[in-house]
Amino acid sequence: MSKRIIAPIVALATVLLLPALALAAPAAEGAAPAPVNELVALAMCLGIGLAALGGALGQGRAAAAAFEGICRNPSSAKEVNTPFILGLAFIESLVIFALVVDLLLLGKVGG
Repeated sequence: MSKRIIAPIVALATVLLLPALALAAPAAEGAAPAPVNELVALAMCLGIGLAALGGALGQGRAAAAAFEGICRNPSSAKEVNTPFILGLAFIESLVIFALVVDLLLLGKVGG
């Protein structure tokens, strides 16, 4: 398999599986296990994982397009910079909204 196929699969597995493993970790000895709604926990893992993955891909594509435009026409750097930074802020705000939703779901995980 080529690196173009393996790298996204590994990234997706890391983003989706590590939060699930953290939530599935056993409780410390002597501590009473907290009742957990498994579907809400899974929704939290998938939500923030996919949001982070989508935000990272979007920011990478935006940066590549901005840098390509600047390389083709270096005098347009000032005109490209402001929309580029604004676009990155909008992309990042969507990931932050996903984090807020996950924090709201966190209140439903514990009993």
